[in-house]
Amino acid sequence: MSDQRPRGRGRGRGGDKGGQPPQQRGPPQSAAGGPAQQRGPPASQGAWGAGRPQQQSAPAPQGAWSAGRPQQGPTGQGAWGGGRPQQAPQGPPAPGASWGPRPGGTGAAPQPRPTGTQTTAGRATHRQAAVERITEQVGRMETGSARGSGEPDAGTMGSGRGATRGRRNVAVDILRTRPISVTTKSGSTGEAIRLQTNYYELLSTPDWKLFEYSVTFDPSEDRLDFRRKMMRVHEKTLGGGGYIFTGGNLYTTHRLGKDILEVFSDHPVEEKPIRITLKLSQELPPTSHQYLQLFNSLIRNCLRFLKLQLVGRNYFDAKASVDIRDHRMELWPGYVTSIRQHETTILMCSEITHKVMRRDTVLDFLKECYHRDAKEARQLFEKGIIGAVVLTDYNNRTYRIDDVDWENSPSSTFKLRTNEEISYAEYFKKKYQKNIVDMRQPMLISKAKPREIRMNMADLIYLVPELCRMTGLTDSQRANFTLMRTLSEYTRVAPDNRIQKLQEFSQRLLKNSDITNLFRQWDLKLSNALVEVAGRVLPPETICAGNQVKFSAGPNADFTKELRANPMHIIAPVNQWICVCPSMLKNEAFNFVKMIVRASAGMSFNIPTPKLHEIQNDSVPNYLEALEQAINNHKPQMLLCIVTNNKLDRYSAIKKKCCVDRPVPTQVIVAKTLRNKGAMSIATKVAIQINCKLGGAAWGAENPLGGLMVVGFDVYHDTMNKDRSFGAMVASMNRSCSQYYSTCTPHTQGTELSNDFALNMERAVMKYNEINKKLPDRILIYRDGVGDGQIPFVYEHELTLIKQTLSKIYGENPVRMAFIIVSKRINTRFFYTPPNKNPENPPPGTVVDNVITLPERYDFFIVSQSVKQGTVSPTSYNVINDTSGLDPDKIQRLTYKLCHMYFNWSGTVRVPAPCQYAHKLAFLAGSSLHRSPSPQLATTLYYL
Repeated sequence: MSDQRPRGRGRGRGGDKGGQPPQQRGPPQSAAGGPAQQRGPPASQGAWGAGRPQQQSAPAPQGAWSAGRPQQGPTGQGAWGGGRPQQAPQGPPAPGASWGPRPGGTGAAPQPRPTGTQTTAGRATHRQAAVERITEQVGRMETGSARGSGEPDAGTMGSGRGATRGRRNVAVDILRTRPISVTTKSGSTGEAIRLQTNYYELLSTPDWKLFEYSVTFDPSEDRLDFRRKMMRVHEKTLGGGGYIFTGGNLYTTHRLGKDILEVFSDHPVEEKPIRITLKLSQELPPTSHQYLQLFNSLIRNCLRFLKLQLVGRNYFDAKASVDIRDHRMELWPGYVTSIRQHETTILMCSEITHKVMRRDTVLDFLKECYHRDAKEARQLFEKGIIGAVVLTDYNNRTYRIDDVDWENSPSSTFKLRTNEEISYAEYFKKKYQKNIVDMRQPMLISKAKPREIRMNMADLIYLVPELCRMTGLTDSQRANFTLMRTLSEYTRVAPDNRIQKLQEFSQRLLKNSDITNLFRQWDLKLSNALVEVAGRVLPPETICAGNQVKFSAGPNADFTKELRANPMHIIAPVNQWICVCPSMLKNEAFNFVKMIVRASAGMSFNIPTPKLHEIQNDSVPNYLEALEQAINNHKPQMLLCIVTNNKLDRYSAIKKKCCVDRPVPTQVIVAKTLRNKGAMSIATKVAIQINCKLGGAAWGAENPLGGLMVVGFDVYHDTMNKDRSFGAMVASMNRSCSQYYSTCTPHTQGTELSNDFALNMERAVMKYNEINKKLPDRILIYRDGVGDGQIPFVYEHELTLIKQTLSKIYGENPVRMAFIIVSKRINTRFFYTPPNKNPENPPPGTVVDNVITLPERYDFFIVSQSVKQGTVSPTSYNVINDTSGLDPDKIQRLTYKLCHMYFNWSGTVRVPAPCQYAHKLAFLAGSSLHRSPSPQLATTLYYL
């Protein structure tokens, strides 16, 4: 249980409420570029108000690692037992802008590049140089494909933090990060288990050459379906159906008559025909990685043959949609596919996904704001829409809204490149056959991304609210228990049902005549059986409580009962703490505090009854004044704040006061928690948090490695400034990995990469030396929040700086270290079928390190959680550097051990605890503090 407070916008394991294990949110909805615009002439008066307001802002193991017979480890220490959306077509050009056809582009013609673009382009040059240097250092695999690749020309970006950042050139992705010294990446400990996966094998591979042609349209056409339709007109010229057109490139097994070929198609609206130019780019040998790109394009063509609809970057079955009528939305089932070279074979990963499709438009939301409060409607609208992602049906693309232009409306005009003046309404009527009804509505603005600007696209993209559908769920919808329960009935697919759906998908692929013909033309064959792999189930871990008490975490990795009945591992002394609450909640707060004291006594954590500081109302100034008085007059070790609701501004003000200005650990609890039926259980979790926030530890882990420091690092983007992110690093300071040193620093440009990682590592190492009177013998770094496309830069930038910094400290005896990339947002799933039973989730501690792993990586999967509903998601680990001297088996077991050490949940979490702590700290800084917390709190888990 964590502080009872609102969750900020963004990726969020923001808290573990109600005693539930922390869940990782799925990737956020992607955003794309749209109609690039500039501001036009003012709209007529009365267009939703005049003027623009100011924007508001099983048995216990015998040894430390297993129940097996201890063996001497290689180091002589301890007993060791036996993985942004597509570039949207541009809409109408901006008023006054010079727009027109852009050969091969996606809409209006480019504008002059703005000041500062050269800097962005310079970063792109540095990016390519970094890739080349890494490729030269660690080698490149000749086979493989970008996970999730499909239509490479579309310029798509991966969705969400830690996701694959776009459908990039596969050559950039397939980099050998497996250390040369690693001859095997398979472990040995654990009980063997046979698993099924959501992979299908590509049974035959072709023996032919591949020719790649670049394709441009004049005038330019941004609608992908329209492009494909124009290409189908010329199928005979292209050699029949034996080609793949991705929207910007065409692949065929034979050379066309000319290296440059021009064909013409009639335009459905304009009199001028469309000129299609095909230019030979290259001839690809069978060893080229682009063959896998082609296979992915083939599969995406197959999905179109199944009459699935492309939304964003994935395909969904609109005909099988679930109508949630009471909430004006639909739930569309869909599929995510990806073909890639795995250990010995080419496999296709297939995963079931869902998308919430809302029926309300942005204009509906604007009207709702006026209905709610006419005077504050603009502020309400801007607050709700800025930062949101919308979907435009006319081109099936998503956009992130960055601003609202109240001075323009659909009746405003702009100039095309031909100097023809046209209104937005006329443009959409002519371009997309869309009639705009409300001519008074303001225009939405979406800023183009740096990559789009480098492609000579304009800075601003204008959108019409009436043509934009809302996406995602609002905070009120997420708080609607009935709605979320209804959605979960369909989105949480149990293993047996998931296998059934996967097999049905396979049969649809193999029985469709168009798909069968396509596979025959390309001499391909796909298996209809799920791939099986050999896994291992690691033995249950031993948990250390206080007074030398030890107990097993059990086969389900849940030790809640044992925790309540035993003293905590390390108990922090508490002499003075204060409870701040409104007068109206005085009695409820007093009763809840008594439960905290009683629950603490059961875990040998004896704390006195806190002093009560009443405030008259729940205003932010009253809370801040009360906190200041309490700190000045009593110098408390802990402050407990009871708040009436989960308003983010109040929570942020309290945290800023007590984490930055006057550093004192705080616990914030929402009033409704005091009346919860499970209040005693919540009080127990609060007691654990108080102990940890004061420097104690709820439990520990048996660790046979002396001198080990484990580091977790994660990044969270600032919710108030999208160009700033906070990188948090958490490092263990003792052998049981129960006490930590934490630090959090900001970095600009909104990137996941941190310049301060090495500096923070130096601080952590020196703090470890101060506490333990020696430097750590080994360092294991778990780096979260990294997409596949960023691995080269993590290797080049962060890892190199860390090595340089540590070499200055360690001198001639370099530290033994492993650097591990942690990936949660992956599509891999495992299924276990016990004898005479239906398929179910594999037990926690299941490890897979063969068949579906990647040959160019030192990687493995771990299922660390016990999941009762839906299908469990494994976590992928990729060791990109290893001089630790630990074999794969020990790294796997240590990783699973660390998943037991997150004090907000008496069980296992998806990632090693230092990563989870790092996210909690980065989340606090990015969503509430918006600045670095005070270093005086660095040795406590004040952010739980």
